Amino acid sequence: MTKNSNFKKWFTFVVLVISGGTIFKLSSLKDAFYVPMQEFMGLSHTQIGAALSVYGLVQTIGNFASIYISDRFSKRKMISFSLVCIGLVGIYISTFPGYMGILIAWGLLSFFGEVVYWPVLLKAIRLLGDETEQGRLFGFLEAGRGVVDTIVAFSALGIFALLGKGSAALRGSILFFSGTVILVGIMCYLLVEDDKAIVDKDGKEVNKNKAAMAGVIQAVKTPEIWVVSLTIASIYSVYCGLTYFIPFLKDIYGMPVTLVGAYGIINQYGLKMVGGPVGGMLVDKKFKSAAKFLRVALVVAAAAMVGFIFLPHESMNVYVGMACTLGFGAIIFCMRAVFFAPVDEIKVPRHISGAAMSIACIFGYCPQMFAFTLYGSMLDRNPGMAGYRMVFSTMVGFAVLGVLITTLLINMIKKKQNEPVAE
Repeated sequence: MTKNSNFKKWFTFVVLVISGGTIFKLSSLKDAFYVPMQEFMGLSHTQIGAALSVYGLVQTIGNFASIYISDRFSKRKMISFSLVCIGLVGIYISTFPGYMGILIAWGLLSFFGEVVYWPVLLKAIRLLGDETEQGRLFGFLEAGRGVVDTIVAFSALGIFALLGKGSAALRGSILFFSGTVILVGIMCYLLVEDDKAIVDKDGKEVNKNKAAMAGVIQAVKTPEIWVVSLTIASIYSVYCGLTYFIPFLKDIYGMPVTLVGAYGIINQYGLKMVGGPVGGMLVDKKFKSAAKFLRVALVVAAAAMVGFIFLPHESMNVYVGMACTLGFGAIIFCMRAVFFAPVDEIKVPRHISGAAMSIACIFGYCPQMFAFTLYGSMLDRNPGMAGYRMVFSTMVGFAVLGVLITTLLINMIKKKQNEPVAE
């Protein structure tokens, strides 16, 4: 690789990382502002969970369309368009609409963020490197997003504090998120290159509609892609439970609201800066396989959470509780950073990367349709430590399920690696 092409590759990577670190700030508003959302927007645990479930429903249904559109349209146009639209929805959220308006808004955030944007980003990242770089590319994507996430989220938290921590302060923080993502959308339109035309062996340009549809059919007929998506789903189900470490520390440990906000940012974003590079390097350098790494990490996560459940939380120091939950979160983020990397291990042809990533997203992210509502309902119906033990035990169950699925995936990869790649 020449010096210029290498610079171009990493410059593109940085631009994509910045977009990935800003686009989900509004849909993840609860990470830093869970308690203010309840207080100033009048939302209960169940209602916040329902909004996130709508988000997951739109995402899962919409990703069926992504199988086609992610390889059909220009990544430059799709990425920039989705970012600007997300910002416009954020401006609407800043008006504090009613419960139905919140559900509609989160549905739109899902459509533009998960359906239009995310599979295209994953496709773009995969195509930047070969099979020896997938762990690092996806790992550093998460790490870079963590850096951007943390800077933007702490800025919003600073605005919230500066404006008095009331309803106007929450509105100001939401508008800050909205303006930031619109600005990044404009930047992506100016800096990200359009896709190159696809040509056949005779040098003639291939019809994009036919090429995209052929890719859809090929991807759907690849069973390994579906097993990868189930692997992602098991990990994501555990990941959803990290959200409830925030109210857990507030309810059980009595953590102050301002400290809860800072903890939430570190838990959801700061850990990406640790988990991303660690997970990526372990996959590429130690395990030489994303699937094998994920299986080991799931075993560790299940064992760690079982031990955590039996700790005497009511009598423990708040900082010990923070350390335990952040340590568990780091394990999950190591997995989350690389759980798309097995797509390369199963030898998916690169020209159907968009379709493959979309299928992986369909089942991989479907826990959003039920996990947040399930966990939120457990807490509302079983106040106190009893509810949290139910949530944490359910997370253990999903981790064990993941161990079984990754074992199946590893066996499929062994067979697939003996087959030639069909390009």
